[in-house]
Amino acid sequence: MAVVHDLHLVENNEEVASDVADFFIRSAGEATDRPFRVALSGGSTPSTLYRQLTSTRCADRVKWPQVEFYFSDERCVPPDHPESNFKLANETLFEPLSIKAGQVFRIEGEAEQPDLAARRYEKTIRQQFSSPSPAWPRFDLILLGLGDDGHTASLFPNSRALDEKARAVVSSESPQGVRHRITFTAPLINHAHRIVFMVTGAQKAPAIHAVLEDDTVNARQYPAKLIRPIEGRLIWALDRAAASTLTGTT
Repeated sequence: MAVVHDLHLVENNEEVASDVADFFIRSAGEATDRPFRVALSGGSTPSTLYRQLTSTRCADRVKWPQVEFYFSDERCVPPDHPESNFKLANETLFEPLSIKAGQVFRIEGEAEQPDLAARRYEKTIRQQFSSPSPAWPRFDLILLGLGDDGHTASLFPNSRALDEKARAVVSSESPQGVRHRITFTAPLINHAHRIVFMVTGAQKAPAIHAVLEDDTVNARQYPAKLIRPIEGRLIWALDRAAASTLTGTT
């Protein structure tokens, strides 16, 4: 199956969230006889998406008991910490929708040994998906963001995590903010059925251009370039500000 790269260009952050919410709903609707497994991202953009999914427009269009939630990365902080990706999702998505605890598989960001927590999370995923190594678990949908420096999940420029070929989840270090992280690896992400980048704001425009159009830079400089699904669909949902430096979008 050929890889499909789609560019969804809309006016602003709210429209990006609405577009991705509709895609989420359609994708979840295809999982009629099994769990719909989605990995959530961190950062500020997802909060707008969560608000859309819990709105009266969207909430009743998904069979939420069939959805399993995972996280593509996490900061190494307790689950009630303001920087926790789980905390954001729990307060703005899981609690409003009355998602049961058994549907949510969080990363143990509070663990004292991030590498051990990463291995435990990989074990959990492999058990849930019945995918022992060397097989790869295949998510129905992975949601991703993009940093100003071109990182995605917690795959940072020139980090050791970029070289991982066998493990699905590893520990990582951020050059700023909360240093210790746990992240999906590029091979795990690339085995998903659908991958959606949500990117908004003019500050992201240089990174968007570098990742999508600049062949003079590589994936060690802009890790999002590593995301090339093997047999899946890749969507970039952008607002006009983020896409302002792309060819043909002005």
